[in-house]
Amino acid sequence: MVESSQTGSLWPQIYAPFRGLGNKLSDWLSPMSDASSDEAAYRITMELPGVTEDAIELHVDQGVLTVSGEKKAEREEMGDTWYFSEREYGAFRRSFRLPGDAEADKAEARIVDGVLTVTVPRKAPDAAKGKKIDVKKG
Repeated sequence: MVESSQTGSLWPQIYAPFRGLGNKLSDWLSPMSDASSDEAAYRITMELPGVTEDAIELHVDQGVLTVSGEKKAEREEMGDTWYFSEREYGAFRRSFRLPGDAEADKAEARIVDGVLTVTVPRKAPDAAKGKKIDVKKG
């Protein structure tokens, strides 16, 4: 018989390898992404091989850009003595908080060779830096 003090320490040891499994699975299923910026815009690229443009949805709400969609791929091959069939299905969703100077209403997205690029322009710098006033004659 196992004493209660040992039982209390046994259960956490059994479940320890499974902690964070949901996060790891979510990371594995999420498309790889990269974010960058320059003076003109913010850019987010995502690897979406096999996903068509009509299967991708982009939404901006309260400064958060969300990219979601579903991958549906089927492949079937036959030979004289063999048959191969493969199917991949899966939904994905990634969200990115946009900086305050992002013009979300002017965002654009393109997909080329399975890579989605979302470009969000930056607002022009504030005029708070000062403005030169020309003096006119007369």
